Amino acid sequence: MAETTGNGSVRSGPADLIGRNVVVDCRGWFIYAGTLESVGEHWLTLADADLHDHRESNSTRDRYIMEIAKHGVRQNRDRVLVRLDMIVSMSALDDVTIY
Repeated sequence: MAETTGNGSVRSGPADLIGRNVVVDCRGWFIYAGTLESVGEHWLTLADADLHDHRESNSTRDRYIMEIAKHGVRQNRDRVLVRLDMIVSMSALDDVTIY
């Protein structure tokens, strides 16, 4: 749900992406992708998710994310919880620019 600031502009948050495929870039080595199911106080839940340990990859983070956007999420988890304090960024998968 979007929040309205004091000056009337709209600010969106993670809850606006519920039901959409997202990519979640976290501190450290992990990238998550999947359908955002819920956002809680400390966790978000992804369904039909891909948990990717970037240490096991020869590509850059951006290249891996573009591959997900191009070919879809390679599910390796039915459901995964991600700590909010570990998240660097989260984007709708269809907002990823492929170049």
